[in-house]
Amino acid sequence: MTAPGPAVGSPVDSPVADLLVTGAELVATVDAARREIPGGWVAITDGLVSAIGGPAEPPPAATRTLRADGALVTPGLVNTHHHIYQNLTRSFAPALGGTLFTWLKTLYPLWSRLDEEAVHTSAYVGLTELALGGCTTSTDHLYVHPRGGGDLVSAEIAAARLLGMRFHPTRGSMSLSAKDGGLPPDSVVQDPDEILADSARLVARHHDPSHGAMIRVALAPCSPFSVSPELMKATAELAETLDVRLHTHLAEDPEEDDYCLAVFGRRPIDQFAEVGWGSDRAWVAHCICPDADEIVRLGTWGTGVAHCPSSNMILGGGLAPVAEFRAAGVPVGLGCDGSASADAASLWLEARTAMLLGRLRHGAAAMSARDALEMATRGGAACLGRTGEIGELSVGSAGDLVVWPMDGVAFAGALSDPVDAWLRCGPTAARHTVVAGRLVVENGTPVHPDLAEMLRRHREISRGIQGAFEKAGATP
Repeated sequence: MTAPGPAVGSPVDSPVADLLVTGAELVATVDAARREIPGGWVAITDGLVSAIGGPAEPPPAATRTLRADGALVTPGLVNTHHHIYQNLTRSFAPALGGTLFTWLKTLYPLWSRLDEEAVHTSAYVGLTELALGGCTTSTDHLYVHPRGGGDLVSAEIAAARLLGMRFHPTRGSMSLSAKDGGLPPDSVVQDPDEILADSARLVARHHDPSHGAMIRVALAPCSPFSVSPELMKATAELAETLDVRLHTHLAEDPEEDDYCLAVFGRRPIDQFAEVGWGSDRAWVAHCICPDADEIVRLGTWGTGVAHCPSSNMILGGGLAPVAEFRAAGVPVGLGCDGSASADAASLWLEARTAMLLGRLRHGAAAMSARDALEMATRGGAACLGRTGEIGELSVGSAGDLVVWPMDGVAFAGALSDPVDAWLRCGPTAARHTVVAGRLVVENGTPVHPDLAEMLRRHREISRGIQGAFEKAGATP
């Protein structure tokens, strides 16, 4: 642990804070200096961190004080890749056990039934689940837009606003159906002009470029095998014009290598560069199959990677070269991925799994709990272009933090290092999750009152979607 150092900020002269989190066993700031403060406190004012200190520094007065006795305080975790709507088909048995491509072909017909209510309800439930696991900022890659389904991205943004979650939806897209050599049915693909026009509309309506923004929109064609090269190029040009970020799946599976070599005559990362995506404006999901030279290229570009360890294992895609990415300067964050592949949306689980896989791949010294915490926070912020703003606790950063309990049977005897105990013991969930200085989870319970009703409605919608599959007598 690093020494606490002097207090940051001027609590003596500062106005009354909105929220003071105090009495922690340890505050792990994950700031540029990686300061860790035993007995630390954090003050939040107007949604931003206004001061940080230790037991020797008097904290400011605050409108509300939140005790963190015996707990670890970290920045809020940042989820860099997700398909939240997939919780409507979570652990869908007919799709289990196949390859990535057969899994997608089985589920696309179900997802073709999405509409605004389904997406809003699934987003409410999914973001609540993420908050319980210490996530304060989440992306979502919504690339299925059925005809007549309505404004799905705005529907999930409404859920994020209702809950008070920081949200980075991406306007996903697919333009190649099965008849064009792609995987999805005609009912969920769109014309490129329609995709680009709607992308511009959503950015104009929802994207907030200001410091501390709660909503930012990125553009996200699904993958090299579901959109045309022309749409990839046009999307990169539009993102440059609008100054928003780019996201897609890349190098996710050996089948993708085969597809790109057969269709484009080059590997996926070569195709990624060919369509103008090789830059620090982009971050990609999974990236399991790059070779050594391609890893260096990603680092040179500054292209980020959303590492999704649980999903990669469930779908059998392989082990992503995370240590190699980080050594090459590639920003690496963590992602839960879709709730029909990873099935659970817990960034704590993804952090622990990333740590274990890192050790399995390269030995016990290759990945520490602090490495995993850094990927879950600072690494995610870098992927989203928000370094210094989210994913750390420093004066002026977003007032997003998690109070993690370190007591009870699971932590009995875990006295030497709270950060190691956080991932090695457990499983654990947040005691308190704070976003922009406001509680989203308090004492392990979501604060928004509508969860029970939303879960009831979610079950009805899910039964309707999955029941249609059964009635049609479909087989994988």
